[in-house]
Amino acid sequence: MKPDVWLIGAGGLLGRAVARTLRARGITPHLASVRWNGPDSASDLAAGLTDFLAARDDSQPWLILWCAGAGVTGTPQHEFDREVQVFKSFLADLAARLPDPQHGIFYYTSSVGAVYSGAEHPPYTEFTLPVPLAPYGYAKISCENAVAQLTEEHGISTWIGRISTLYGPGQNLAKPQGLVSVLIKNYLQRKPTQIYVPLDTLRDYIFVDDAAGIIVDASWALLGRARRTFSLTKIIAAQRADTIGALLSACQMAFKTKPNIVLGASPLSAHQVQDLRVKSRVWPELDLRPLTPLPIGLAATLLDMRLTLQREGTL
Repeated sequence: MKPDVWLIGAGGLLGRAVARTLRARGITPHLASVRWNGPDSASDLAAGLTDFLAARDDSQPWLILWCAGAGVTGTPQHEFDREVQVFKSFLADLAARLPDPQHGIFYYTSSVGAVYSGAEHPPYTEFTLPVPLAPYGYAKISCENAVAQLTEEHGISTWIGRISTLYGPGQNLAKPQGLVSVLIKNYLQRKPTQIYVPLDTLRDYIFVDDAAGIIVDASWALLGRARRTFSLTKIIAAQRADTIGALLSACQMAFKTKPNIVLGASPLSAHQVQDLRVKSRVWPELDLRPLTPLPIGLAATLLDMRLTLQREGTL
């Protein structure tokens, strides 16, 4: 059984990895060009839905994978408000126009760091009450609630992947997409990296291709019960926490030299919890797989970023 797949956000870090995983399994996903940072994103999504529905084989199940998201921790509130509104409008359009809502699954990418940043008593699980600290977290919770409503009000099966700290080839170098990308980019351009959290801060780093594999495997398995409406939330993580100090040591192995760091302060540090350990209690057998070790993942990311900067002429 090969479903009709629409991958939304295929140009981003996670979306590219999901596209690679799908193609490796013989699936060519439907893609749509969406102008995320302007007023046309809603109309682009509506046009993409029209094209997807027109190209579908009604005898096959459908799978829509939302791997998009332009915001980061420091994004202003008004940009998140617009992003959430676009997402909710898309879900309303999807519910109104799907001819066979019970013959497929909608997946949404959320964030461990966004939803648990204000929670207590790590390690956090799917049963931990989400407590965001920043606009990024509140936006993710708002979108998660909209996904739940899609199931409750329209009978569409959904699942949400709360992903831990994602890194790997394909990082968007135009935005601060995590400490790993900043460390590598600054190393390649011979710049210092400012770190404004304690070095014993704990994060769960998962290589992007590992996360993509879990998303695709879970979606495939869930398609087998798509005729029974469900709503599921799962943490997607390495389920191993490393300190910032351990990350710097792993970078030193990859760089063959000590990273140039400067300890400083930033208003954004108030939104960075010190301990973000997680443990998935939902569908644990899905996590029984080999994962990419941090030093190997860093080396792959370093190679990809070096080639990208060379192509751009900034290295």
